[in-house]
Formats: sequence, C-alpha cells, structure tokens
Amino acid sequence: MTKEEYLIQIDKVIESGKYKPDWQSLSHHKTPEWYRNGKLGIFIHWGIYSVPAFGSEWYSRSMYDKNHREFEHHIKTYGTHNKFGYKDFIPMFTAEKFDAEAWTQLFKESGAKFVMPVCEHHDGFAMYDTQFNKWNAKNMGPKRDVTGEIKNACEKDGLVFCASSHRAEHYFFMNMGRTFNSDVNDENYIDFYGPAVYCPEFDSDEIHKTTSDTYSLGASREWLEDWLVRTCELIDNYQPCILYFDWWIHNHSFKPYLKKLCAYYYNRAEEWNKEVTINYKHEAFPPTVATFDVERGALTDISLVPWQTDTAIGKYSWGYRKDNEYKSSRQIITDLIDIVSKNGMLLLNIGPKPDGTITDEETTVLKELGAWLKENGEGIYETTFWKTFGEGEINSEEGFFKDGDEKQYTEKDFRFTYKNGFIYAFQMRPNGNNAVIKTLKKHSRHDYIINNIKLLSTGEKLEYERNEDGLLIRLLGKISGDLPVCFKIELA
Repeated sequence: MTKEEYLIQIDKVIESGKYKPDWQSLSHHKTPEWYRNGKLGIFIHWGIYSVPAFGSEWYSRSMYDKNHREFEHHIKTYGTHNKFGYKDFIPMFTAEKFDAEAWTQLFKESGAKFVMPVCEHHDGFAMYDTQFNKWNAKNMGPKRDVTGEIKNACEKDGLVFCASSHRAEHYFFMNMGRTFNSDVNDENYIDFYGPAVYCPEFDSDEIHKTTSDTYSLGASREWLEDWLVRTCELIDNYQPCILYFDWWIHNHSFKPYLKKLCAYYYNRAEEWNKEVTINYKHEAFPPTVATFDVERGALTDISLVPWQTDTAIGKYSWGYRKDNEYKSSRQIITDLIDIVSKNGMLLLNIGPKPDGTITDEETTVLKELGAWLKENGEGIYETTFWKTFGEGEINSEEGFFKDGDEKQYTEKDFRFTYKNGFIYAFQMRPNGNNAVIKTLKKHSRHDYIINNIKLLSTGEKLEYERNEDGLLIRLLGKISGDLPVCFKIELA
C-alpha cells in the first residue's frame, strides 16, 4: 500500500467508525481497566545507540553536535563523521543473544503487567518490520522483527503488549550534521537521516526551548502525513494496547493529525475488541482523551484522572551506557507506591546491551521488585486511591526530571491505597518499632471503625491501639530491613 492509499484508508476507517477526529468525540474514550489495575509496565529503550553506549540514547544527535562531548568522543573512537557516521553502527548492532521469551519471563517475575518497546526512537531506525522505512531491524543489523518477537512473547506469557514511537522528533533530530562535513549531507542516506531540518530554532541546545513551545516552528505537511501513515501502519500490524509518544507532538502543527491518529487508533481497537489508550506529554491531548505521562517525575497529590510516570532504572540514560549508574530496588519500590497512591501507573525502563542481554544491575532490581510485589502486590494491583494519598513530610516535587535522588522517607511517611473495604497503609521506611498513623486517629475525618489489621506480607494479625493522636500498630520486632511494609486494614 502506498502512502496515498494509506491516507485514504485512514479516512475510511474514521468515517465508518465510532470515534471522529474531534475532541468532543474522543473525550468519550475510557482509560482501559486492565491498565488501571495493572499499575506496572516495562519500557524498553533498545536500538543502535546501545552500540556506542556513550552519553545517552541521544548519541545519534549529540555525535554531530560540536557543543557536546559525544562529538569529540566519536572522532577519537570511530573516526571523522564523513567516514564513520551513525549509519555505520548498524552492522555492529547484532542482537545475537536477544531472547524475547527470556525477557518477558523476567518482566513477569518483576511483577509487571504490560511491556512497551520503543519501536522507533528519534534516530529513525525502526525496530519493527515496516514497508515505509527500509532502515529497520528486520532488514539490517539484527535482521529480526524485534518488536514482533517481543509481542509474541508477551502474548505467550500473559503480558499486555504496548508500543512507543518517537518518530515525530526525527524531523530535526540529526540536523547538526548539516553544519559540517558529515554523512548526514550525503544524499544516499537522506531516507535514513531524514530531512534533518536545520535552522536557528533547531540549533544545538536551542532545540529544547523551541520544542517546548507549543506555538513555535512546526513540521511540514509532507512530514506530518508521513508520520501519520507510519504510525497507523504500526497500529495495524502490531495492535498495541498503549501507544506512547514523546514530547514534540504537542506542537501546534501536529494537532489535526493527532485527532486523526487518535480516532483511527480507537476505531481500530473497537474492531479488535481491545481496551487501548495513548500516552502523551505536555498539552498534546485533553486529559479525558488519552493518558498524561510525567517523564522522570510525579505528581504531588491525587489526580482524579489516571496518569502515568515513565522513569528508568538507569540514572543517566534510557538506553544502554557503559558507565551508567542505577537506582536501587528500594527507590523503585517507593516510587511505585507513591505513584499508585496518587492514581498513577509506573512505566519502568530498561536499556539492554547491543547483544540483547539485560544488564546485571537492571536484572537484580527487577527481581527484587518482583519479590517485594509477590508479598505486597495486593496493596498495589487493582487498587484505587483513598481519601488522601499519604502522610509525612516527604513528598514528590511536581514536574519532569525530578527523580534523580532517592527520597529520604522516614518511619513517619505513609502512603495509602484502597480496595474492597480495605485500606492498605504502606510505611515507606520501617524502623522495626511501633508504627503510628496519624491520619487514622480517633474522631478524625477518617474515623472509620477498624475490624483488624494484618501485616500484608505474612498475613499475621497485629495488635493495635487507637486514640486521639493516631493509630498505633504494635510490631513487636516482626519487621526487619528498610523496604516498605504494608498494613492491611479491614474496615467494619
């Protein structure tokens, strides 16, 4: 099918479908129940950028930018950019140890319920089989339909398959290669490096200011139609239950195409009989159309509309980086609890090596997370928010890129979830002594009658006392370690 024919098909599907390309129609779409119940997903940043494994997954841009350390690193390590460009990493991306089923078994062990590979990053290399981009993993590098293999393994292991496309940003991503003698200027590779639009607004670090502004310079009609077709092909061929986009789609030029894309996707999902949603950042969609995502951040209070945080175990790069540092399982667990207490979901990223193996550090965190969820997951899965998200002095700082350091919770910090007549109270850093929950004191606005309290991880009943100062739970040395513990509080 040609692009022109696909555009006609898109219009036909929308014309005959329930959802129309306007916010009034699309606002009737519901957040999937499986998503609200599942709470935890795995994000996968894996691509050519894992080969240099330097800087970050933005290596494909930074290597052509004289203002970034990747530029000199590239010359010293691989040679000049006109002789060894980003395309020359493709044969080195072999994925010889990639085993999709081993991955999904690990993800299932971690307690995750859905999986989202990045099907195309800003670098323009598709990790899936597509007729609209010859630069893809099926044709080159691994010579395997990586996305298809992950999808099949997810379905075999009972995990929900989702997909991420960062294609929109490729419009300008490689443009710094236009400023000197590099292979970005070679017409033989224009279909890979893209238009690589160069102008002052997209120059070096100015790009962040430009792309954060909804009203700034937008994409061409030709690019937008191409983006729409490629994304709809991904939808049709892989039927993801979440479609994730990165930041630039909030730009004004995308708006008409976003409405079409959304209507097409939601109408296709009706045909498949699947519950789906879209993840977005900034103001790309109204809040009742799709699911808002906070990158490496959180909210400070409960949102009545379900939302998501995407963050990574790796601290300095989403993709594999040789000298990356990694968060502890404790940090990931506390972040998960905090997010769920505020009506959110967590999309947790890993960055596999170019051979297809997952780092030891990430594997350890995933396994420790799974072990904790095995004992405490009842207070996470299928829960909803309670009347207040928690108590204590420590809270998240609202906004993007706020997840660097682990929050210094104490025994006074609690987070709450609710399900079927039970309050689940998580003590974020137990000290083995008695726990005191001030929110549940007698004669407060949360003055429910309590039947009993159990330690969720063991099911053991705990003694408790309630007065005007708080609910005191007697632990009697039953808790060791600093991982959060959960008290299952049964209401009368």
